[in-house]
Amino acid sequence: MLRVGLTGGLGSGKSTAARLFAALGAHVLQSDAIGRELMEPGQPIYDGMVAHFGAGVVRADGTLDRAALARIAFTEGRVEELNAIAHPLVIARQMALTEQIFRREPHAVVMVESALIFETNYGTVDNARWQGRFDRIIMVTAPEEVKIARFVVRSSAGKAISEQQRTELEEEARRRLAQQISDDQKSALSDYVLTNGGAVTELEWQVDQLWPILEAAASTSA
Repeated sequence: MLRVGLTGGLGSGKSTAARLFAALGAHVLQSDAIGRELMEPGQPIYDGMVAHFGAGVVRADGTLDRAALARIAFTEGRVEELNAIAHPLVIARQMALTEQIFRREPHAVVMVESALIFETNYGTVDNARWQGRFDRIIMVTAPEEVKIARFVVRSSAGKAISEQQRTELEEEARRRLAQQISDDQKSALSDYVLTNGGAVTELEWQVDQLWPILEAAASTSA
């Protein structure tokens, strides 16, 4: 078995890399998707957010107002309060799902896609930090301006936007990037670094070269 952390800053293209690894046979767990599941009414992150931030983060339909939470986190500078609620619950679910996969497939490669592998200080008592949760770390990197441009395109859903809207989205991207460890620091802590500043075929080639190495490691790990 092999437990792999796949990380990268906002707009780096780690989700694209995750899809490429999944197509080759990796079991990919997306932290964002797990977080969204746990933010549904009646789920533990939902309950924790409402208890901590109040009814103002609940929409009229009873779901969490993710835009309001983003403003609280990134505009008001309270991101650590949000992380302290969400991260332990998401990490616990990741670890439980990973163990389920390994029971079925002892030599599987399980890959957790997360932007904040290095940043989070939260987790289970015994494995709070990333060193206790992963056998290998893959970092996806891209130039900052490329990351910002991708964030603008994603946030605008490809629609035409005004210059003011573009500027606001670029500022939002920079605020979020400022909350994350730099690519240089992450690369120094990672086992493998994938560069994703150009065509997706370049990233695909790198993934194809790395996959047999991960498979071999999984087959020899207990």
